[in-house]
Amino acid sequence: MDVPETVARVYETESRRVLATLIRLLGDFDTAEEALHDAFRAALEQWPREGVPANPRSWLVSTGRFKAIDARRRMKRFDALDDVGEKADVGVIDHAAWADAESVEDDRLRLIFTCCHPALAPEAQVALTLREVCGLTTEEIARAFLSPAPTLAQRIVRAKGKIRDAKIPYQVPEANELGERLDAVLRVIYLVFNEGYAASSGTALTRGDLSAEAIRLARLLVELMPDEPEASGLLALMLLHESRRKARVTPEGDVILLDEQDRSLWNREQIEEGSRLVERALELRRRPGPYTIQAAIAAVHAQATTSTGTDWSEIVGFYDLLLAREPSPVVELNRAVAISLAGRLEDGLALIDALDASGRLDGYHLLPAARAELLRRLGRRDEAVEAFRAAIALTSNAREVAFLQRRISALA
Repeated sequence: MDVPETVARVYETESRRVLATLIRLLGDFDTAEEALHDAFRAALEQWPREGVPANPRSWLVSTGRFKAIDARRRMKRFDALDDVGEKADVGVIDHAAWADAESVEDDRLRLIFTCCHPALAPEAQVALTLREVCGLTTEEIARAFLSPAPTLAQRIVRAKGKIRDAKIPYQVPEANELGERLDAVLRVIYLVFNEGYAASSGTALTRGDLSAEAIRLARLLVELMPDEPEASGLLALMLLHESRRKARVTPEGDVILLDEQDRSLWNREQIEEGSRLVERALELRRRPGPYTIQAAIAAVHAQATTSTGTDWSEIVGFYDLLLAREPSPVVELNRAVAISLAGRLEDGLALIDALDASGRLDGYHLLPAARAELLRRLGRRDEAVEAFRAAIALTSNAREVAFLQRRISALA
């Protein structure tokens, strides 16, 4: 692999970790982002001459920090660039930037708590974290929010300004503050996982890097708060979903629905760990939270050896509990699908039609997709084709588009 390809690969896998550490070291989002780009620019210039360093992340953090500090010195002294000589173009391992391995490891968790500070609006918390911690584009975040991209861009800029102006600390909160900050952090981690589990755009159905990062962050959170059931519930939910990754797509990357998946490909180790975490979360709290309930639903799926052996009535019961605990149109949609799969197709379709008429999920492609599947099962082929086409018009993921088009071809 040539050096530019290596730099591109390192950027994809390490840039967000590098940024999180630079924010800790430099104390400012914009300065850290500029330092990040300076460091990768230096890598493109130096690595072809000197070789790729043994620890690219350490080199990039050190170089970014050095360049940012050097730029500040020049600004203070009003030095011209020519007066600095070659030192601004040199990338080195700065042990002061890399001495505390524990701090470096926790930088992304520290960053996510900063982005989820209560001084920021909830929507800004999520958008900023997805952008800064995970590197999602504004367009990807906008799809996750079902919001216009310019609106999200302004939200992110305002949130960064708020952190700077209010001098919000870059740290993990003290124990007595963790509870009030937890809901936002859990929501952010789950949105990151969802973007990795079902990518909103692009040519791949999934983005394993994002799912793995969400699971890693959740593990850190469970370690930090071992007695918090919702942290365990969220980790369980993500592990149970992630256990099906290999069975969700063909070797060519095409979608395979849950009832058509080869369950021998499911990761039993993740299923067992997820199931244990669900049990623990249920033991910790008499009234389970939404992530624990969703994890319990995923556990019912995971424990069924066949699609027909799934206890859909139990799943409907869990959705009833979830709807009472945290009502939302997406939960209503999932409950309607579960009702239909429990043998009440017409009832499920009626609920989906009512939800569609309400307009609360306008722009959400899974609603017409779910409606199309029920119409297909009922033998109403023309209506199913129309619904599949409506779903195609609402998704930007090439694999999902191809899957929906194959559904139409099969009906035709």
